Amino acid sequence: MSKYSEIQAKDLYEMLAENAPLLLVDVRNDDEVARGIIPGAIHIPLSTLPAQYDSLTKADAIVFYCHSGIRSAHAADFFTSKGAKNISHLIGGVLAWGRAGYAFAAKDEGKTNNGI
Repeated sequence: MSKYSEIQAKDLYEMLAENAPLLLVDVRNDDEVARGIIPGAIHIPLSTLPAQYDSLTKADAIVFYCHSGIRSAHAADFFTSKGAKNISHLIGGVLAWGRAGYAFAAKDEGKTNNGI
């Protein structure tokens, strides 16, 4: 049984609309993120995520997402295996986000991962 939560696009949208205290992390590759990012997300490719672990765990809650939900589940599993709490991943990734009709932003409209 996993120690992380799985959330639906609707739940994430509501959390973002309520300004819930969370860090939204896009773990897709650069070429995928160039097509659009969920507003408010930071981009950290999955391959570089372990190097960012210490700085990211300062967040109250973290939600990972990717294209379809597989890589974000790996990211969530990695973080919980290291002892991080309040970790979630978006089921279905940006595919589910887009199917739900929610908007994307240009990558430069998201947050940067500086100063986490």
